[in-house]
Amino acid sequence: MNVHHSTNIHTSAIVEKGAIIGKNCTVGPFCYLGSEVVLSENTTLISHVSITGDTLIGENTKIWPFASIGHDPQDLKFSGEKTKLIIGQNNKIRESVSINPGTTGGGGVTLIGDNCLFMLGSHVAHDCQIGNNVVIANNGSIAGHVTIKDNVTIGGLSGIHQFCRIGEGAMIGAVTMVTKDVIPYGMIIGDRSALAGINLIGLKRRGFSNKEILEFQKDYDELFNGIGNLREKAEKIAYSTDRILTKQVSEFILADSSRKIVTPFRS
Repeated sequence: MNVHHSTNIHTSAIVEKGAIIGKNCTVGPFCYLGSEVVLSENTTLISHVSITGDTLIGENTKIWPFASIGHDPQDLKFSGEKTKLIIGQNNKIRESVSINPGTTGGGGVTLIGDNCLFMLGSHVAHDCQIGNNVVIANNGSIAGHVTIKDNVTIGGLSGIHQFCRIGEGAMIGAVTMVTKDVIPYGMIIGDRSALAGINLIGLKRRGFSNKEILEFQKDYDELFNGIGNLREKAEKIAYSTDRILTKQVSEFILADSSRKIVTPFRS
């Protein structure tokens, strides 16, 4: 066990030999740390937190009671092989959150970015790739092999199907089931999700101008409400514009994926 002298470990906590704990960390009552766990500096485990496996927790991360981090993936094919979980800096992991490591079939690593908030009861399954500034609200559930880009918000009680991609800046409404890929800056709602427009609030928060947003809205309407095949329209737009948001969405649509794209409901 390699523990910095400035770290505070409660007497009821269990820290296995081999664990590495950086400076100014706090390991609260009844926490458990496995032998391969690394806590970077200024990490706080409030109490009753269980972390195991080959798991790295980044600096300034705070984890609330009853979180389960790095335990075996919920994948019937998993048989104890060596895999990883890497969690970035400045994350907040609230009560009863579960985050699983990767599997060999999915690349072996679950990766969480920086400055994310995982609210109570949310779940991130094996082999997910989660970007920066992502918010998953209470009891949101992310299945295996999902990619979520930066600045995404997922509403409470929502579910993301395995292998889906969620583009940058997208907003998933509460109690939404996502079974297809979500375009960057899309606004998604429904028990079987539909595209309800662009995430205007998210775009404004990111600092895009009214002119940029209006141009993007026009291109969005052409893509999703105009006549013709979506992929063909995306190809046409991708090669005919230099507008950042529009090119990002077009390239997302044209990228290889095992899932279709979420589109608007048709009357």
